[in-house]
Amino acid sequence: MSDRYVAQRRLLIERLQERGINDLEVLRAFDLVARHEFLPEAVRHRAYEDAPVPIGFAQTASQPSLQALYMQILQLSANDKVLEVGTGSGFQTAVLAQLVDRVYSIERIRELGVRARETLERLRISNVAILIGDGTIGWSRYAPYDAILVAAGGPEIPEPLVAQLGMGGRMLIPVGGLDAQRLMLVKRTEAGMQYEEVLDCTFVPLLGRFGWDDQRTSSP
Repeated sequence: MSDRYVAQRRLLIERLQERGINDLEVLRAFDLVARHEFLPEAVRHRAYEDAPVPIGFAQTASQPSLQALYMQILQLSANDKVLEVGTGSGFQTAVLAQLVDRVYSIERIRELGVRARETLERLRISNVAILIGDGTIGWSRYAPYDAILVAAGGPEIPEPLVAQLGMGGRMLIPVGGLDAQRLMLVKRTEAGMQYEEVLDCTFVPLLGRFGWDDQRTSSP
């Protein structure tokens, strides 16, 4: 990595700390992964801004501090098996791979999924599997999961994802309208499912069988 990117990356880590990220393992994981490697050439100069960045196909790479908050809230551990809904650029996938044993990631848009897989392979990040498909259905073959991260906002919490949470499992998912959502923390406990509102947020729509219909998100 060039000195220019190293300096920018250090500034991003400082910004994460300013925004309340104090989990040292999460900070270390963000420090290990070169975000610019996952972005289109035209926007690489914005790689270490704490802001969402367009990656094509009307999708964005999410704001790093929000991604870090996801990981901090979920309290991930080295033995965890994680499901990521919305691979996107693959950057969050790569950061997760530094924190947990195995990452299973689903991307609806084939071109993005292929691009992310190629970048992960080039960077020799091997504890990740990517599926091109409907993330609202989940990936039951490898369930149950210790944690599920959903990087798009849906009208409700997809039941297949809830069903794929293991005992003690945690899920973060934005829920609400097309323009604004509430980030929800879902936990499976011995006493049953628990639901907690975390904060207001805005994500791209979660499209799929248990999310938004693609036609309903289109402009008239």
